[in-house]
Amino acid sequence: MPELPEVEALRAFLDTHLVGKEIARVLPVAISVLKTYEPPLSAVEGAEFTAVGRHGKFLDLTTTGPAGELHLLVHLARAGWLRWQDPLPSGPPKPGRGPLALRTALTGGDGFDLTEAGTTKRLAVHLVHDPREVPGVARLGPDPLAEDFGPEEFAALLAGERRQIKGALRDQSLIAGIGNAYSDEILHAARTSPFKPTQNLTPEETAALYTATRSTLREAVERSHGLAAGRLKAEKKSGLRVHGRTGEACPVCGDTIREVSFSDSSLQYCPTCQTDGKILADRRLSKLLK
Repeated sequence: MPELPEVEALRAFLDTHLVGKEIARVLPVAISVLKTYEPPLSAVEGAEFTAVGRHGKFLDLTTTGPAGELHLLVHLARAGWLRWQDPLPSGPPKPGRGPLALRTALTGGDGFDLTEAGTTKRLAVHLVHDPREVPGVARLGPDPLAEDFGPEEFAALLAGERRQIKGALRDQSLIAGIGNAYSDEILHAARTSPFKPTQNLTPEETAALYTATRSTLREAVERSHGLAAGRLKAEKKSGLRVHGRTGEACPVCGDTIREVSFSDSSLQYCPTCQTDGKILADRRLSKLLK
């Protein structure tokens, strides 16, 4: 799933390649992708992309044209991606069982496709006057890389929580942009168990989590800076130290990286670095096994 660093890298890529260009057409291919119907997608035909922003994991493509300022909001969900094409294939895209969900054609002949792998279709596109019209944007918590997001703000957010820290970090209404992969990376950097209750964190542990959150995300953004959209997935995978590396050696201590599986996801951690050598049980048991 694309998370804050990848979406920020896409934002920077599109800011360079998209801003100042005129839209010929926006063509939805998958029925499920478009979540709004007023204004219609035809409202942006002839408009110009004037800015590219980000709200958590949402891309915000601002257009200015005959219909005024509109925002094309894109959430890539778990299996979505953006593919830049120069030139775009000739002829209209054909609906079918392939991954193509939406095509944006520019008057210069280039443009981008939104694709989604798998059978579960969650990729979402909204065309709105104000990004806050999208419920997923309206409920977002603060951006963890914002200049005004300091250790005091981070501590205040966690102070009112009564749940495991892994779930808190992934809650978009608490902190925007962190998903399954980077929460694993942050917790490993902070030497914190993913099952640690937030109410049991000491001030020192909270401070370590704040530092790990900022440094982990910043380093991931820096690794992705300047990369073409097509290379971002590989860069993310290569930069992860524990997530997706079950059975490999921890790069810090050499212990074997372990996994806890859930119905639709899994987490990875290092017992030596994070749980005093103990092996975490299945989350449904909420216990530690010796």
